[in-house]
Amino acid sequence: MNKALGIALAAALQMTTTHAYADRANQLSDERVRQAIAYAIDMDTIVDTLFEGKAIVADSMIPNGGFKADGLNAYGYDPEKARALLKEAGWDETQVLDVVYYYGDQLTADLMVALQAYLGDVGVQMTYRKLEGDVGGQLNALPASGTDTSAVTWDIAYGAKAALALQEYYNGYQTGKSSYTPGDAARDELIARINGTSNVEEQKLAFKDFERYENTVLSDIPLYYQQLFIYESDRLDRNGGQYGNEQFNYDWGIVNWTAEPDETGKQTLYTNTAPSQFFEHPWLNPGVYVFSKIGLDHLLTADGSLAPTGGQLAESYEVAADGLSVSFDLKDGLTWHDGQPLTGEDVVWSIETAKGIPGLNPVFANTFDAISDISTDGDVINISFAKLDPNMLLTFSQFAPLPKHLLEGVNPVEFQQHPFWQNPVGSGPFKIEEVQMNDYVRFVPFADYHGGVAKVEEIVAFPSGENDGNIIKNATAGRLDFGFTKSVADVQSLEEMEHMRVIPADIPYTRSLRINKFANISE
Repeated sequence: MNKALGIALAAALQMTTTHAYADRANQLSDERVRQAIAYAIDMDTIVDTLFEGKAIVADSMIPNGGFKADGLNAYGYDPEKARALLKEAGWDETQVLDVVYYYGDQLTADLMVALQAYLGDVGVQMTYRKLEGDVGGQLNALPASGTDTSAVTWDIAYGAKAALALQEYYNGYQTGKSSYTPGDAARDELIARINGTSNVEEQKLAFKDFERYENTVLSDIPLYYQQLFIYESDRLDRNGGQYGNEQFNYDWGIVNWTAEPDETGKQTLYTNTAPSQFFEHPWLNPGVYVFSKIGLDHLLTADGSLAPTGGQLAESYEVAADGLSVSFDLKDGLTWHDGQPLTGEDVVWSIETAKGIPGLNPVFANTFDAISDISTDGDVINISFAKLDPNMLLTFSQFAPLPKHLLEGVNPVEFQQHPFWQNPVGSGPFKIEEVQMNDYVRFVPFADYHGGVAKVEEIVAFPSGENDGNIIKNATAGRLDFGFTKSVADVQSLEEMEHMRVIPADIPYTRSLRINKFANISE
């Protein structure tokens, strides 16, 4: 273990909290100081020790994948370089940085101790405190218009940024939208490029240019990417089905999965994320619950990195060159699980209804708010936009249409209270056979599924949310064959089971240090 980290974890030195830059120039506005802080932190050692290898050291806010730029400076641990940069910048070693965080777990507290030791080793003093009360207000308060004094009272904030659409990482840096990053015309222009196209390849180029810019200026200092861990038993064979961001819907190829038969010769798989009191609708958290994954289909598919790849309910689709319209041609003969036809009218009704649902997923909301006209022509759905939405295709790979004939007339404000959510009807490869609320749900293959009949004969799902306290108990008992977790403790226990395997997946979830760069910090 690194000496500085070992000393810090043995005894956490607590300092008196002071706000370092009230009424004087903020040296954190000097990118050399921010770079020095990045060089001072040995994230490789922190990941190997505190996180027991269950995280990925970050070199940008964007996680690894097709949108990631090559050749970024990883700011590997280099305390001598950190000291040289601080000296060059004229760093005042008497200052004490106020570092805040909002997590209550022991791992975060240990990380603060480590950061304090690493920064202290290069001459940067810091103290740390957990935010209480209105955490959002304390993190995100914006400066008054025209002032160069920050409205937040901290120097550095440790936190996370997660994104369904990668634009969510950087849109908050736009002039006037950040509590810690002053406006920058060059940055605004780069962000406009990201948001100015729905073409995935053009988006990738724009993101990579932005990452190269941020790799120098360090609006945030990225620390690590939290991983998602896919687990499955040795009874399951995906037969070539892909892995990826299991939290969100994409094409698993689940119809081709097979399971080792039980004593009766039946192929049954067990999982979690079934409901306890009611099925949660899929228009807020589209990828958490098992019904959303196996019971519902989408217009498009997406790969493991959430890039749209092709049609699902749609046989084909076409996007206008300017990105302001899209048409989807539905497959012939689509039906809901109750045998009723699935048509373009269901899709149109679902979009129009979703607009009034409280708590609609923000990526969906942005897409639907931009729609100026939507209509059907036979099996073809035509959608026009008043403004370009760069995440339009992502939305339609995640948004699941619902059956108009069973939900028409529902008050959107009371959408979740509709009896439909006690035993919903979907369009995916598996349909609900039996519901014993707060006990289990049994799914069986949908015989008329457009993608072919699934080979697994039954999936039994036990109730849980995203965090399942019964993972280890059910896995030990042979009652858990597939799912995902973000808990390092669960992963360690699962890896010790001979019949279970764990596959780490990169997801858009980045932990970072937000650096307050406004000229003055208020007290």
